[in-house]
Amino acid sequence: MTDGVRLAMWSGPRNISTALMRSWENRPDTRVVDEPLYAYYLNETGLNHPARDEVIAAGETRWQLVVDELTAPVEGVYYQKHMTHHLLPQLPRHWITSLTNVLLIRDPAEVVASYVNSRADVHAEDIGLVQQTELYDQLGADVPVIDAADFLRNPEAYLRWLCGYIDVDFTDRMLHWPPGPRPTDGVWSPHWYSAVLASTSFEPYRPRHTHLTGPAREAADRTRRHYNRLHEARLRL
Repeated sequence: MTDGVRLAMWSGPRNISTALMRSWENRPDTRVVDEPLYAYYLNETGLNHPARDEVIAAGETRWQLVVDELTAPVEGVYYQKHMTHHLLPQLPRHWITSLTNVLLIRDPAEVVASYVNSRADVHAEDIGLVQQTELYDQLGADVPVIDAADFLRNPEAYLRWLCGYIDVDFTDRMLHWPPGPRPTDGVWSPHWYSAVLASTSFEPYRPRHTHLTGPAREAADRTRRHYNRLHEARLRL
């Protein structure tokens, strides 16, 4: 099996990453994987995330085995939903270049404001933008960067672009999906996916008015320059 595409979408939390996974999973030629490095990340860091023990028990904590599966030959499209903060400094990253990579970004104030609804503690490294700029430097300026706000203003245009980028036909099935959970959802979905579980399509973009204080504001402020850099390089349709 060597004719497929391993499409890796690298984002931070509280983005539109799970809705995008729904969109791609609704294609008949696509299988998806939900945050395959999450168990490794929690086991390695000892962080107390919602459903921590369940995530570790259900996932694979040996990064080598995860990478072997992510980089194996495929048929069709293998859509990989990744969180960039799972790329710990000690995790080798050479294997990422064997994937077809896209960076998905969102304004850090909006990310943090949503993040603290599920987990009170937040630091700059938790929301992925620092690691996204590292990936951008590793992969080179040709790696596509998509801003979630731009995407939600015109989902069909960006989905058509992505399909063209990996040389597959666009289908309207990517714009709508049945509500509810999927067997492919991570075991953490009850804690993080309430909006997506109720959704049947991408929500129209609307600006978020945020008021952050303390560590939450510090996390957003510390990642602002990383976001601004990637935002400037983003795909404009």
